[in-house]
Amino acid sequence: MSEFDRRGFVKASAGAAGVFLASHAVARSTPSVAAGAWGSGGDPGGKIKVGVIGCGGRGTGAASDSLAGSPDTVIWSMGDVLKDRLVAARGELKQFGDRVQVPDDRAFVGFDAYQRVIESGVDLVILATAPHFRPIHLEAAVKAGKHAFFEKPVAVDPAGVRRVLAAGEEAMKKGLALVTGTQRRHEACYLEAFRRVHEERAIGNVVAANVWWNQGLLWHKDRDPSWSDMEWQVRNWLYFTWLSGDHIVEQHVHNIDVANWAFGGAPLRCTALGGRQTRTQAHYGHIFDHFAVQYEYANGGVCNSQCRQIADCSNRVAEQIVGSEGELNTTSGSAEITAGKLGGSAKAWKHDRKLNNNPYVTEHTNLVNSIKSGKPLNEAKRIAESTLTAIMGRMAAYTGQDVTFEQALNSKLDLAPPSYDFTSPLPVPEVAMPGRTKLI
Repeated sequence: MSEFDRRGFVKASAGAAGVFLASHAVARSTPSVAAGAWGSGGDPGGKIKVGVIGCGGRGTGAASDSLAGSPDTVIWSMGDVLKDRLVAARGELKQFGDRVQVPDDRAFVGFDAYQRVIESGVDLVILATAPHFRPIHLEAAVKAGKHAFFEKPVAVDPAGVRRVLAAGEEAMKKGLALVTGTQRRHEACYLEAFRRVHEERAIGNVVAANVWWNQGLLWHKDRDPSWSDMEWQVRNWLYFTWLSGDHIVEQHVHNIDVANWAFGGAPLRCTALGGRQTRTQAHYGHIFDHFAVQYEYANGGVCNSQCRQIADCSNRVAEQIVGSEGELNTTSGSAEITAGKLGGSAKAWKHDRKLNNNPYVTEHTNLVNSIKSGKPLNEAKRIAESTLTAIMGRMAAYTGQDVTFEQALNSKLDLAPPSYDFTSPLPVPEVAMPGRTKLI
């Protein structure tokens, strides 16, 4: 069955997933870290206790960045659904000495590990599991009064996006800080470039954008005969839409977020194409290997979006913002404003690479500083909208239908599995077929 036809698979939002959350409900509380009073007993001289939920490469990296980003943080507890990932992460973080304070009784394994981390006395959580789990974990963290750094994308389907939007609103009421892993929003070259575009109108009116994440193949893990369907899919989460959202959502959301930044919000509608031309082996699950999407924005401007994961092709990860008077070209570590190929009166500028920062660290610095200042950052709505922008592109490509932002936001699509365990069968959906796969 296709992604959009799997009715039994889709029902879990109000069913299995709801029961899963209810059985591990957390009492509402006030934030455990407030301005001028954080750490043990509200002692301003104490440390912000960080819990890491998801201990793969990104979770381990985010934990390291949190420690590098502020002297006020310590890693207090860790959890992962898979024991070997937890063990590996704890071993890697030993290099930070006593800033990692995770004894065995604060190291948790299983699908409920996130809840146990939240309940372990932490002030802030890092959410870095496969994207499917992000709405569940964010909801639980906000209900418990915890600040959060949560990786992008923040959902894989509209049902998850709505949960993130609701959690973001609740966090705002509680004064909780929520910062997401869209590092371009914390990178000096991007920040200065968009200040010039929006405040100085350096390229005039933004009329178009082109964004790319074209690269080669990524990792995969051959299936061990001892693994259940669930364990195999969790270990290869990139290749299953219910876990990753497909690579347009999991990876290309970075560039799509830049397009939304340029236009000042999410698009109205999109049309798309995509497919699975070389990624045919079973170990690649059922996701596509290329997408091309055209997004239309409220001012009549368009963004042409490309993402590809195919070996031995030309690669490009960048953004081009076209204005009436020039253009902005950006990529990690670089930004330049020029008159563009068509000429114009753009205010030419090029970022000095020596002035750039490490945005992966800076986003954690900004998160902690916002907590300490009593002015908590809350990036939930922005990243939820960019995530949904990527999801609507996938929906359009999978089905061959045009999709509006409102259609996507209100869609009944929910990719949650019937249950979260390592024993129940979990068949792989058919590869989506445009013109045959139905839009829900």
